[in-house]
Amino acid sequence: MKDLLKELEKYDTPSITNAIATYPQKHDTCLGQYHPWNGHWYTNQTLKCMFPNLGPKAGVVVTVVYGMPDPLYERLTFKDLLLALDKIKDPIVLAVKQNFPPKIKKRNGLLGGNMLTAFKSMGVVGVLSDGPSRDVDEIRALNVQYMLTGVTAGHGPFAIEAINVPVNICGMHVMPKDIIHMDENGAVKFSSEMVTSILDNVKRITEAEKKRQNMIKKTTDALMIAEILKGVYD
Repeated sequence: MKDLLKELEKYDTPSITNAIATYPQKHDTCLGQYHPWNGHWYTNQTLKCMFPNLGPKAGVVVTVVYGMPDPLYERLTFKDLLLALDKIKDPIVLAVKQNFPPKIKKRNGLLGGNMLTAFKSMGVVGVLSDGPSRDVDEIRALNVQYMLTGVTAGHGPFAIEAINVPVNICGMHVMPKDIIHMDENGAVKFSSEMVTSILDNVKRITEAEKKRQNMIKKTTDALMIAEILKGVYD
């Protein structure tokens, strides 16, 4: 799987979405795995990429839910999260659900340099969260993609509520051991069984788009451009 994930990183996330479900009528290049609008298979505009220059990252999903400390439930610790990461032998994308009251969630710099350094050591190549975090300057050098709703400077007490449960991150429903592909455009999820088919599709899509765009660059004739793009948008 590691080699296949590296191969996926050669392509941007919009191209991956095209190969999965964006154009279900195109049976030769789209798997039609989800309903394009209603499938909850990619993130919405609230998720922001902190390091666009890093390019695409792809990995196996581990999920974690953080919330306010609860003296009636103190079963999980940071060690448990590290052990969950240690079980995955492929590159990992950590999906962090922030289950905080809205007022606190908006100002919660949950993750930071210490956590991300530990995650990097455990094989994490990307982190996405449906809330803000901090220490962007420290994390930049780790080469870990970092996708958040924003940044804040501080936080108060917090605790782990769950590890490896289904979560919703900015409109995308994620299960443990899904695959996530992420870049400055957002993130998309899919099952590991789809990887080879996605790669086949995205290669065909990329080759066709390069050919089409090269043809467009060579003309300023509106009718010719319309003919080149015939069937793409209509």
